[in-house]
Amino acid sequence: MEFAFSGLGGLILLALDIWAIISIIGSRASTSAKVLWTLLVLLLPLVGFIVWLIAGPRSANMAA
Repeated sequence: MEFAFSGLGGLILLALDIWAIISIIGSRASTSAKVLWTLLVLLLPLVGFIVWLIAGPRSANMAA
């Protein structure tokens, strides 16, 4: 059984991860929090993205 994403699914996940990292970098979180969130998204792309989407820091322009 192969767990690797390929084709269109992989490209979509890559785009979502890039969006998450850009949002993390643009957030008002501390530098250490940004590093930890970015590492989570990079090391665990799907799980990291889902966790970031639910609990991660938001970009500065989205904050109310």
